[in-house]
Amino acid sequence: MSSKLDPATVERYAKDGILFPVRVMDETEASDLRRRVEALAEAEGGKLSRATNQKPHLLLPWLADLVRHPRVLDPVESLLGPNILCWASGFFWKPASDPAFISWHQDSTYWGLSHADIVTAWIALTPSTPESGCMQVVPGTHHKEQVAHKDTFAENNLLSRGQEIAVEVDPKDVVDVVLQPGEMSLHHVRLFHGSEPNRSAEPRIGFAVRYIPTYIRQTAGQRDSATLVRGFDDYGHFDLEPKPESDFDPDCVAFHKAMLENAEKILYAGAAKVKAFTPADRRTGM
Repeated sequence: MSSKLDPATVERYAKDGILFPVRVMDETEASDLRRRVEALAEAEGGKLSRATNQKPHLLLPWLADLVRHPRVLDPVESLLGPNILCWASGFFWKPASDPAFISWHQDSTYWGLSHADIVTAWIALTPSTPESGCMQVVPGTHHKEQVAHKDTFAENNLLSRGQEIAVEVDPKDVVDVVLQPGEMSLHHVRLFHGSEPNRSAEPRIGFAVRYIPTYIRQTAGQRDSATLVRGFDDYGHFDLEPKPESDFDPDCVAFHKAMLENAEKILYAGAAKVKAFTPADRRTGM
């Protein structure tokens, strides 16, 4: 059964730049994925390493399946069309009572992609509430095009460069994106969004997947890669990524290592400093 969006819902997304909640799986399936993620983090010393958390769908078949899940892709196809690449993925994980936050920003700021026809599916594996630091958005701000940002490299900011928009956000315009396990939100790449610290007694875990249509290209002067998850790629702007046959498939691990080097050059182009990938780096967010 198709879970594509009806025309009125597509129109609402076009107006607001945000759509939620969209049910992807039941809470039992979400709980199973949460256990898998927590086991992976435990194996890495208690928290996911930043390297593993960059496109982990290239390393783990169960995440490769999730980025291809029909109940994720059907709504995305309603917004982007039938030919879809997964450009990136990663967990946004805030432990219980954690000071980590995400400053107000637009995703498009440092990605180097040629068009703004980009959708993020944010899939909740735990309750995402105001108390636990759910995503907050300012509906309609995706119509503002790209705005100026400044790098802060703030210690508790989960973003790669601590980037934040150089404009004031009026609190009365802010909407909390409340999700239950197994639900997702869809948001536009230029929507103003951020999140507060987790003040609850439970972790807040979400998996963000960045989807683009195949006609988009990378403009940063660096060859980029992506995973074809639906339809056909008639453009060849990206190197197509392999699907792992087992956890940490050696061929996919080698591809993933090379991908990280290229991704860093794109993400940190022009930055005053770079967050290096080291075993001690335990931040789980971009």
